[in-house]
Amino acid sequence: MITTDFRPGSPSWIDLGAPDVAATAGFYRAVFGWEFETAGADMADYGIFKLDGRTVGGLGRLTEEGARSAWMIYFNTPDARAAAEATERAGGRVRVAPVDADGEGMMAQLTDPLGGQFAVWQPGTSPGLEAVDAPGTLAWTELYTTDAAAAKAFYGSLFGWQTSDMQLPGGGTYALVTPAGCGEERMQGGIMELPGEHLTLTSGRPYWHPVFAVTDCDATVDRVRGNGGGLQMGPEDAEGVGRLAICLDPSGADFVVLAPASDAGGSGVGQG
Repeated sequence: MITTDFRPGSPSWIDLGAPDVAATAGFYRAVFGWEFETAGADMADYGIFKLDGRTVGGLGRLTEEGARSAWMIYFNTPDARAAAEATERAGGRVRVAPVDADGEGMMAQLTDPLGGQFAVWQPGTSPGLEAVDAPGTLAWTELYTTDAAAAKAFYGSLFGWQTSDMQLPGGGTYALVTPAGCGEERMQGGIMELPGEHLTLTSGRPYWHPVFAVTDCDATVDRVRGNGGGLQMGPEDAEGVGRLAICLDPSGADFVVLAPASDAGGSGVGQG
């Protein structure tokens, strides 16, 4: 499970780049009940999502030319500059060089050697998300990639992740991710290999997406559709995991909603 006592390599922040901040904030308010607070006059195009007064993510204007609207997952690191340098040495790319966020922390946005985009957060005064692993908050992270072995090697080297493979009922393998030195109760995400032609949102490039816990998957999907969003897959039941759906917001950013099974036990959500 994801917790807020962030360990190196654990997901500690998420944010979304969208072409219309106000409209996107309205969509997520309708779907999850999130309130949006702007970050102040100096950051008019960026703000914070909160649920019951606790921070659950960020939202800013999409500024990268040619980029699609997408959720970005930030992983905790003790040294953002070292993470950026290690990514480049491994054949990846630094999209946004390490930068100090007004003392709250240092961030960098990176691309893994296969093309999957992610970010790192070196905490300062802000460790990261204030609420996780509860309805309406981040509960899992997932990478769809064209080469799971290469992805496991890269992220394992960068973050020290431990991975264990499980066989999916419909065929294929799903790699479960745990931070270095932690037990299975701290599983935080999964890596799933898919052919490039199945990665239609990114024209074949690997990508990460967040999984949000909900109490009722079908009701959440109805709110997604009723507020201008779409559906890529589901809702459907995954044995031992729960009922899930892959959703799209009105700008095409993908996310998963999952009503966990009572016996899920930290299992992954990958369905392809």
